[in-house]
Amino acid sequence: QVQLVESGGGLVQAGGSLRLSCAPSERTFNSYRMGWFRQAPGKDREFVAAITWGGGMTSYADFVEGRFTISRDNAKNTVYLRMNSLKPEDSAVYYCAVDRVGAANPRSSFGYDYWGQGTQVTVAS
Repeated sequence: QVQLVESGGGLVQAGGSLRLSCAPSERTFNSYRMGWFRQAPGKDREFVAAITWGGGMTSYADFVEGRFTISRDNAKNTVYLRMNSLKPEDSAVYYCAVDRVGAANPRSSFGYDYWGQGTQVTVAS
């Protein structure tokens, strides 16, 4: 079992920034794809961003619009989601997830094997 711990959420004003972190409980391997999803109350979980560990290939949801950056630090075995220019509609619980074999469609939640407990992001207007 791979355990994931998210951190970095909080309350910010519109236009502010946050950096979320996700720390797996074990070493991350080249075949892994790590993703960020989010879920607001009463809504479905939606894809935010993903990165392949080995190659650093990234994917983003359309609503990101260049505001977010996903990255990984091999030495720290950690994946990050830097969020700038935050909007109230970005408010949600953000979840880190791991696909150990690299799904064909990184935007689908079904390919991910392990999920963290989530970290709350609230953007005030």
